[in-house]
Amino acid sequence: MNIQIFGTTKCFETKKAQRYFKERGIKCQFIDMKEKGMSKGEYNSIKQAVGGRSHMIDEKCKDKDALALLQYIAEEDKDEKLLDNQQILRTPIVRNGKSATVGYQPEVWKTWQ
Repeated sequence: MNIQIFGTTKCFETKKAQRYFKERGIKCQFIDMKEKGMSKGEYNSIKQAVGGRSHMIDEKCKDKDALALLQYIAEEDKDEKLLDNQQILRTPIVRNGKSATVGYQPEVWKTWQ
């Protein structure tokens, strides 16, 4: 398994995901989205794995302006705007190759043997 966890150091759900894999002795790579974020290729791969952009957006995020802007811009510009404003993505985003989850989902991670 090649686990990547995208999140922030202050996110409680991200910490829970890191603990989940650590307790099971599964190595994982943590990517702090405040420092680095995800590349366009990673974003597209995750978007496809989780069933679209709408599953990745955190409706309760603090940046209401970016969230509102995302709703009103042209469809073809939304992915680019999301990449520029990754703080509105729900975390943790956990990726294992072509599979991915958004949020804390240990029931799915159990099946990734």
